[in-house]
Amino acid sequence: MQYFLGGYRSGDPRIQPAADGRGNGQGPLPDEVDVLIVGTGPAGLLLAAQLSTFPDIVTRVVEKAEGPLEVGRADGVACRTVEMFEAFGLAERMTTEAYWINETHFWGPDPDDQARISRLGRVQDVRDGLSEFPHVIVNQARLLDFLLEYMHNAPSRLRVDYRHETLKVDVPEAADERVSVTLDTPDGEKTVRARYVVGCDGAHSVVRQSIGRVPQGHGEDKAWGVMDVLAVTDFPDIRFKCTIQSADAGNILLIPREGGYMVRLYVDMGSIAPDAWLTKEQVLEKAQAVLAPYTFEVKETAWFSVYRVGHRVTDKFDDVDDERMESHTPRVFIAGDACHTHTAKAGQGMNVSMQDTFNLGWKLISVLEGRSPASLLHTYNAERHVIAENLIEMDTRWSRAIGAAQDADDPQALMKGLAEVQRQFVTNSEFTAGFATHYAPDLLTGDDTHLGLATGFPPGRRFHSAEVIRLGDAKQVHLGHVHRADGRWRLYAFADMVDPRSSGSRLNKLMDFLASEASPIRRFTPEGSDPDAVFDVHAIIQQSHLEVDWADMHAVVKPHKGPLGLQDYQKAHAPVLGTDQDIFDLRGIDRGAGALVVVRPDQYVSLVLPLDGVEELSEFFSRFMVEPS
Repeated sequence: MQYFLGGYRSGDPRIQPAADGRGNGQGPLPDEVDVLIVGTGPAGLLLAAQLSTFPDIVTRVVEKAEGPLEVGRADGVACRTVEMFEAFGLAERMTTEAYWINETHFWGPDPDDQARISRLGRVQDVRDGLSEFPHVIVNQARLLDFLLEYMHNAPSRLRVDYRHETLKVDVPEAADERVSVTLDTPDGEKTVRARYVVGCDGAHSVVRQSIGRVPQGHGEDKAWGVMDVLAVTDFPDIRFKCTIQSADAGNILLIPREGGYMVRLYVDMGSIAPDAWLTKEQVLEKAQAVLAPYTFEVKETAWFSVYRVGHRVTDKFDDVDDERMESHTPRVFIAGDACHTHTAKAGQGMNVSMQDTFNLGWKLISVLEGRSPASLLHTYNAERHVIAENLIEMDTRWSRAIGAAQDADDPQALMKGLAEVQRQFVTNSEFTAGFATHYAPDLLTGDDTHLGLATGFPPGRRFHSAEVIRLGDAKQVHLGHVHRADGRWRLYAFADMVDPRSSGSRLNKLMDFLASEASPIRRFTPEGSDPDAVFDVHAIIQQSHLEVDWADMHAVVKPHKGPLGLQDYQKAHAPVLGTDQDIFDLRGIDRGAGALVVVRPDQYVSLVLPLDGVEELSEFFSRFMVEPS
């Protein structure tokens, strides 16, 4: 963590100085804003957290509820989501509090006695090397607390306007007019005019309905009972994630919760009438029947709900029809459950929802800061719609596998079905960990032409971090953790085999270009801004940190910045000693030629280039960035 750039100040460094005029908070909801976020679920608050560090962008968040969520709802946090939270500096707090899922166990009818259940298999939940972070369980309300605290401590001092219900959204025909949002507030009806509106208001989204978007797919007549309970039981795997299928009583997905005692049960209640309701006693009775002959005595129920969710994807995630894309740019967006709904069996709803707005947030920042034209915003729907479709396909396969096992009418078919459940779990493991996203070559993503230079960083995939040694202080750190949720691009320059102190070094020639007037850094960074305000450049040499001094590195990775002109010591790195930890080997970097890896503000790789691929680098950024006036 870096701080004191603007001068020394005492107190918690996570509380950033308030922007001018924000020392007493954000004030009442204004009549005009830049971005209005509707809804305070994970998608809405992750977007709000990103925008909160940009006080010149007037952002407000409205929510119809009385106050913050206190308990219940989603709980599974994928590895990729923890990586995203690291960009906010929140990963350590999350993983400290959370329950870590280490193994998943599979239970079914005992082959020798169908009246009993027995453990039929167990697998490691996340394969080694997939991420530096685990798959964890943390209450959605607590996850939202982290984001709310981040917003409150940001320069904008952003807070939620609760008891503000969105009634309708009106999009004017004229492109230069703002979107009108009508709200029901404690002080009466109010209209807010926004440059951009983002609907994160759930499966029954008013924002989605206002722009005429329609969820497409099918519903489910099955009901699931969900319980967070403190219980006493002799079931031996109560602290493992389990899928449990009985011969006759149904099935359960069991998730241990944070804190060491609580457990969540997703209980399949079968098909029930649409207007029927279930009590927690009925759901518990069903769960006890599935677990029999093990006992399960509930001492306290922290949360209980019943839900029916179908597989649906909304036709488009913004307000611009396809035939108008050349003449109009989006002004209204939807994210999360407003876009896609599915079952909770794969634990993807909250995770994919936050990935939606992590994708959208930096694009809104780029447009509102004047770095990119508004046409950049077309890429949100283009990139995220296909991800939602892939999610539905995966969840459908997983649901069918569980359903087939449940509906098997003989012991042999049942065992075959349970084996398929375990196979599907392993097959889908990359998806459930959050790493199946692969953006296709397009405006923001290059192709695989130069992938041989860095095989571990395919364009369109998330940047897979590995540890390095920081030259400035010999601290061992994860390279990917320099990536903050600040809207900046990262350029990771992996050195060629020539000593970086030599004039023949390709790395130094690249740095010379990046320091020149022709480089994207000089072209697209506003005059008077810090040299790394838009592009954050890091160099990774092949030599040990014991061989090369930080002082020997190029000036581009030793920038002076801030009002005091302080020097940054954290942009030059060396491999971790030991052949099994060297980032060049782990990520397939060509040691002879080196490689330049260009990473988007949302942590996805855009390009792999040769160190001398400066024309391609310039052409790439010229596609979607504008020079500041």
